Amino acid sequence: MIASRKTQERISLTVSIILLSFGMLVVLTPLAWMFVSALKPREAVNTFPPQWIPKDQVKVSIDGQEYFLYDIAVDGEMRQLALLDKQGVIGVFVNPDDPTERYELLVADGTRVTRTVLHWENFILAVTKVPFGRYLLNTMIVVVFGTIGTVVSCTLVAYGFARFRNKAFPVLFLILLSTIMLPPQVTLIPTFILFKKIGWYDTLLPLIVPAFFANAWDVFLLRQFFMTLPTELDDAARIDGCGPFGILWHVIVPQSYPVLATVTIFTIIYAWNDFYAPLIYLQSQEHWTLALGLQSFNAVYTNQGHLLMAASTLMIIPPILMFFFAQRLFIQGVVISGIKG
Repeated sequence: MIASRKTQERISLTVSIILLSFGMLVVLTPLAWMFVSALKPREAVNTFPPQWIPKDQVKVSIDGQEYFLYDIAVDGEMRQLALLDKQGVIGVFVNPDDPTERYELLVADGTRVTRTVLHWENFILAVTKVPFGRYLLNTMIVVVFGTIGTVVSCTLVAYGFARFRNKAFPVLFLILLSTIMLPPQVTLIPTFILFKKIGWYDTLLPLIVPAFFANAWDVFLLRQFFMTLPTELDDAARIDGCGPFGILWHVIVPQSYPVLATVTIFTIIYAWNDFYAPLIYLQSQEHWTLALGLQSFNAVYTNQGHLLMAASTLMIIPPILMFFFAQRLFIQGVVISGIKG
């Protein structure tokens, strides 16, 4: 009986590992393809079948002109010859070392010679084609100030709902949560008109200032975490002379680093990748963020997929690194925040 149970556990573990491995491959394949394409030459991005290893087609110079080099059989011996001319299915091949040595052979019988080359210069070309430095600065401004505004405002609102008691609070909290179901397109026109009237259009202010007025999702997450903290700690701090803000700063915040890190990560990733708001409120190129600049890059350099992939890779690296180094706090904050409500 015990042996049978152990066997079932091993089978379950094996199946779980296989399924998780398959899911990991599904998720990582597009990222891997993007990174590999960023290292390819321009002509190799859209080849079929796809090439997972960046390779350049080798060319040789003959009489000042470059020709593709082929591996092709001549009298049963594999040779490396340059394709000098092609007439239908027949090609004129020449020995690069002796241009007078020529052969007429079927082009289909040969394959182009390739070599593995990693084009790291694609990353430099991608960031110099357009002012990505300016886009990065604008994005960092939005991310930093937007994150500060979100964390501070949501913490204050969540603290109020979690620790203060009032008959109207349940209704107010329900109204706050109901805004989650409100699509942003519903308030787009009046919000746009407001920002236009006060002169904030084509500035970074519409992307930053709303963050200082909290949002329902982060307030709910923080409130659920704050309610898991014992109220006896508040009473002890109150006896020591702490007021409401002192309790928040000295008692609540030090114990809430996991959930605060979660809110911070969510906010940074959202602000970093946000395309909707910059598209609506930003017009001048000098105010564009990375998401808007990357879309413009795609439109202008649509035939240079290797540079687009290089720019996309550079843009996705910071969120990946941030999540990698903060994943313990992130997971802990998400798990603990749902323990008690």
